[in-house]
Amino acid sequence: MPQVSRSYSVAMLVTLVAAARSSPLLDLRFGDDRPLDMAGWQAVERALPVLAPLAAAELRYCSPTPCARQTGDVLGLAPLAQPALRDCDMGRWSGHTLREVTAREPAAVDAWYSDPRSAPHGGEPLVSFVARVGNWLDTRPMGADGWVVAVAEAAVIRAAMLYVLKAPPQAYWRTEVHPLSVVSISGVTGRWNLRLG
Repeated sequence: MPQVSRSYSVAMLVTLVAAARSSPLLDLRFGDDRPLDMAGWQAVERALPVLAPLAAAELRYCSPTPCARQTGDVLGLAPLAQPALRDCDMGRWSGHTLREVTAREPAAVDAWYSDPRSAPHGGEPLVSFVARVGNWLDTRPMGADGWVVAVAEAAVIRAAMLYVLKAPPQAYWRTEVHPLSVVSISGVTGRWNLRLG
C-alpha cells in the first residue's frame, strides 16, 4: 500500500489579556490614551500570581497605549508594542465619552451602532477594525514554543473573537470583555478556535 504524505501546520496558541483599567467605567473615553489609574494598578498586582505564568511565552506583545504597556510590564512580559493592536480609530470622537458624543451627535451614534461599515466619526469602520486585528492574528510569527501573549484593550479582544468565530459584525455589541480577562485562541492562520478556560 503506498504511503500518503500529509503536511500539517503546527498550531499556535495566542493568549490575549485585556489591559487593566485606566479610568472608572463612567469616564471611559474613545481612544483613551491614559495610563493605569490606581484601581488598575491594584487589580494587576492582585492578578499577578495567576497571570505571571504568561511571561513564559517566547513572543509577548501589547497595544501601543500606556495602560496596555503598564499592564504587560507589571505582569513581567516586557511586551513589544504592536500598532496593529491599537484600539479602533474613533476620529473626532477620540477623547470623548459615549454620553458626550450621543448628546452632540445622536444620529451619528445610531448609524455607528447599526451599520458596521460606517464611520460617522471620521475614523475607522468596525469591519475594518476587525479585519486589522484578524490580519495581525494571521501574520504572527511563531516562536519555538508556539505561544504568543498580547495585552490589549477590551475592544481589540472583542474584535479578535469576532474574527475567529466569523461572527456577524453586530455580535461585537453583544460581547463583553472586562479588564484583565484572558481569552485564548488556538489554531493556524485562517483556522482559529476560541479556547475558554
